[in-house]
Amino acid sequence: MALIDGEARFDADQLYNAVIGVAAEVGRHDSGMHRHKKAQLLYAPKGCMNITLDNMHCVLPPTRAAWIPANTAHCVRMTNVVAYRSLYFDLSLNGPLPGRISIFCVSGLMRELIERMAFWPWDIAEEKQRNTRALLCEELAQAKTEALQLPLPRDKRLSGWLATLNEPDVLPEPLNQLAHRVGASSKTITRLFNKETGMSYQSWRQQWRLLKAIEKLSEGLSVNDVAYALEFSSDSAFISFFRQHTGQTPYQYVRRG
Repeated sequence: MALIDGEARFDADQLYNAVIGVAAEVGRHDSGMHRHKKAQLLYAPKGCMNITLDNMHCVLPPTRAAWIPANTAHCVRMTNVVAYRSLYFDLSLNGPLPGRISIFCVSGLMRELIERMAFWPWDIAEEKQRNTRALLCEELAQAKTEALQLPLPRDKRLSGWLATLNEPDVLPEPLNQLAHRVGASSKTITRLFNKETGMSYQSWRQQWRLLKAIEKLSEGLSVNDVAYALEFSSDSAFISFFRQHTGQTPYQYVRRG
């Protein structure tokens, strides 16, 4: 049976089939850091997921799906997630699949395929999987990806500061304040971010604010509340920032299918 609750112990690696589907109503959940031999596709039409990898943080809003390659250490934290769906792919029994962490836009067809496959019996016959599985793989190959990842610097001088960003209401400060906090020059901080994330600190900080905005909007907060929480000067300034980075207003983005 594919329908489980958020507290159920489940190990896809112990089940043999080309695709193993799981459906759950979980609300809030923290998977802890783990890995599995199968690749994983995550999707939920409502709520927000935060995915943390060794050197990257991702946000998965509604109507998007995340691909996590096999043997990738990751932690998934869910907030107000409804109708969570997860598909696990045995690489030895499937054709070409994405090779890196990716966030996809979910088309109407992909959504229906995920929904069907999530409820497959775990012992479903291979011939009954084949055509649907092939169609989903085709949709994945054509799906548009979104840059909802944030690379994380590894330097030990920044580790304590990075940990504070997981706390509620904590924002990454401007460059000069961060330099003062960690006891390094602004030039050194700039060099570290360029080297370890491929981004300037200012670009990294803006991407952090964008992902946090998407997370809060996905949890049902209003534009006004998000603008205030992220210290924008006004709602209009926040909407302009959001449109500049996504091409859409916050309302359009969260409700896009």
